[in-house]
Amino acid sequence: KYRDNFDVSVHGNIDHNHTHHISTRRDLAKFLIFEANRRAHEALNWQESRVALPVQPRSANLVEFEVDGGADFHFLVDASTLSVGSDGVVRYVLVARSPQGAENVSFEGLHCRNGEYKVYATGRGDRSWVEAHGARWRPVEQGAASWHRTLANDFFCPGKSPILSAAEGVAALNGGGNPRADTLRNQTGG
Repeated sequence: KYRDNFDVSVHGNIDHNHTHHISTRRDLAKFLIFEANRRAHEALNWQESRVALPVQPRSANLVEFEVDGGADFHFLVDASTLSVGSDGVVRYVLVARSPQGAENVSFEGLHCRNGEYKVYATGRGDRSWVEAHGARWRPVEQGAASWHRTLANDFFCPGKSPILSAAEGVAALNGGGNPRADTLRNQTGG
């Protein structure tokens, strides 16, 4: 006889307001099939929102975050450009600064549920944007020195769910990480 009880989250993250109590293997199988169908339907019907290029970053708005294995580079997000679209994509302007002071600026998005990122545009020295033609969603790299992985896992996509607001993302950047990401790591032992 199967005796374990489970509380399963509807969206893959730990949110005790949206859990289902599952007491049998049959209930668990039904739930997993339902959830797989729901996610497949969501993926088929997902449409990316139209995106307008933001203003170029300003020094006063830059918030630095640490990237494991990021060598001597400094990685910063312009907090004033951080947004969460109705499509669930977290968008931001990233600045990668070399030890010599050279900067690479890009306008990017994280599709948290799919674990993907997209570069919409790169910045030029004259503070204009060059749109990335043929930009497409790419898997977030999981290796060392991946700012996409760091931003997704530690700041903007805890448990593959997008932050709830730009304010949550800014607080995560200012606080050194998203508390929801820490909670998930502690609960899963990761």
